Amino acid sequence: MKFLGNIIWLLFGGLAIFLEYIVAGVAMCVTIIGIPFGLQSFKLGILALWPFGTKISYMEYAPGCLSTIMNVLWLIIAGIWIALTHLLFGILLGITIIGIPWAKQHFKMMSLALTPFGRRLD
Repeated sequence: MKFLGNIIWLLFGGLAIFLEYIVAGVAMCVTIIGIPFGLQSFKLGILALWPFGTKISYMEYAPGCLSTIMNVLWLIIAGIWIALTHLLFGILLGITIIGIPWAKQHFKMMSLALTPFGRRLD
């Protein structure tokens, strides 16, 4: 089911979301200050490529206050807008019974889009 879900996801918008995250990550990595944010964009892109079967977990070690500061900056600059986009797509897909599995994936991506620092993909 995971493989079929990922293929359908890719065909109906997942590849476009992946490319957007990768382009945004490359654009952020142009400056030295933007490299950490670009890496988080790549993390979101990987999740956007194969969301079924991928789990989001917190890192075992405490990332410290720098991670919290970076999450706050991410949230203010880009995170809230990315999360709202995933929320909108999740609600639109959740209206139909067939779209509920894909809506769940958008909600999973929304949680990572809000605070990506200090999390990892399993």
